[in-house]
Amino acid sequence: MTTEHPAEEAAPAAPSGRTPSRRYMARRDAIIASAIREMNRHGVRGMTLGDVAARLDLVPTGVIYYFRNKEDLAAAAFERSIGRIRELAEAARGHPTERERVQVFIDLFIGLQQRIELGEAEPLTVFNDVRALNCDSVNQAYVGMFRTVRALLDRRDNRSRADLNGRTHLLISALTFVNAWIYTWRVEDYPRIGQRIASILLDGIPRGGNVPGPRLLDLQPAGDEIDEGSAEHFLRAATQLINDEGYHGASVDRISSKLNVTKGAFYHYNATKDDLVVACFQRTFDVLWRAIDAAEAAGGEGLEVIHSLLHAVVQLQVGPAPLLRTSALSTVPEDIQADLMFRLRQISIRLGSMLCDGIADGSVRPLDASITAQILTAGINAASELAWWQPGEKPEVVGAHLFVDAMVRGVIHP
Repeated sequence: MTTEHPAEEAAPAAPSGRTPSRRYMARRDAIIASAIREMNRHGVRGMTLGDVAARLDLVPTGVIYYFRNKEDLAAAAFERSIGRIRELAEAARGHPTERERVQVFIDLFIGLQQRIELGEAEPLTVFNDVRALNCDSVNQAYVGMFRTVRALLDRRDNRSRADLNGRTHLLISALTFVNAWIYTWRVEDYPRIGQRIASILLDGIPRGGNVPGPRLLDLQPAGDEIDEGSAEHFLRAATQLINDEGYHGASVDRISSKLNVTKGAFYHYNATKDDLVVACFQRTFDVLWRAIDAAEAAGGEGLEVIHSLLHAVVQLQVGPAPLLRTSALSTVPEDIQADLMFRLRQISIRLGSMLCDGIADGSVRPLDASITAQILTAGINAASELAWWQPGEKPEVVGAHLFVDAMVRGVIHP
């Protein structure tokens, strides 16, 4: 497997064509940092040049002097953060064993998060809606970063390309999801949290080597209509669009066009776009609660219950009706965000409680249940993108099985 090394980034030319001065580069860097903060708050499509400029006491034309348009600025912001993550992976590559390489990469990433929280480094972009930009240079940069992180893992005869890609996708997704929850901890505790994250990602959650197979769960509620034109059909299509384009990218026009229906049909089911977003989240929460209840009703020790839950939900994520990624919460309007965050927190607490049940019955090894619940949530989110990293595979068969196995056993298990 060939891994490209990043070339040194050439300094961008000033509008005049001259070699840019230090002052020019400093202002350009400040604009990118401002854009990252706006993108993390409003998403790619919700960011405006006016808001980016206002953070720096500039007028919008002051930003256009450095970037032709919003898309160029967003691309530069994404590429900046992708490059920083790739640098961390490059720094970890020199260590001799797979465990050491992954451990160092996690330590470096959490160290960067600590510096960000202390104001010593600019934030990383959230990659929730990176595909909404549809930019070749950003996509190529992300693939290059992905390959560099993948090189931290050993190539073994019993690891297929799909398996390695799934493990890599889980590792990157779990770490980039950290910013959604780590702020609730003291910044002084970040190194301790990093150690626990590494323990979970490296060694998984079973207490012993035996992992019982998942029980098959039926998550389809009785009488749930999915005919074309039904509310469920509408919510599924809207969910996929929000996952790909973010909150602001999923406009009423785009949703109606995707379903080939009129705006009138849209407003038949939703009074406003925010009502639709709430309905999509409600559908996602309902499915997750059905999965939790069904897994617990099927019985077994804690590890078997968790394995059954993850298998059922990840199969949904790789199928035609994925759940809304909870990471989309970061860009929804604040007036509806708080209630949705509360509902998500309830599910996270329940996942932690299920892990505690497994620790009590001895099937799950002693670990930090709250942090493990966040990593499992990150994995469930990431599963909706498996098709991008396992092309040609049957995701509902191969991808789901391998990915859940990595979630349960850890990313370096044989």
